[in-house]
Amino acid sequence: MHKLVSQCVLLVVVAFLLTACAEQGEPKEITVRHILIMYQGSMRAPESVTRTREEAKALAEEILQMIKEGGDFAEFAAQYSDGPTKVRGGLLSPFGRGVMSQPFEDAAFALKRDEVSDVVETEFGFHIIKRE
Repeated sequence: MHKLVSQCVLLVVVAFLLTACAEQGEPKEITVRHILIMYQGSMRAPESVTRTREEAKALAEEILQMIKEGGDFAEFAAQYSDGPTKVRGGLLSPFGRGVMSQPFEDAAFALKRDEVSDVVETEFGFHIIKRE
């Protein structure tokens, strides 16, 4: 009887630990800032966007380098982003899986807090993402 109780207690403890570990995995929602550099022909790009895809990628790479050198992400978002979140320093509302474009989502969820992504391309253009 004592051995059976010990085994039951052990199973409960293991189940608790497995649940705790699973809950510490990927969060259900994350918050990020992003800088979007659009180009002619990218989805939802207004006519005022005249840069080519190559020019957009080069600009995104240049901005990323300035951020890596210590530049303020929110200030660069306000200055350079073509997205509507530029007025909030690129800040997006919290989101979960299945909401954003797949490349954006995968890159965002792979980041740790305060980490900045490499340049990510989606149908909207080139993004630089910072996890909050």
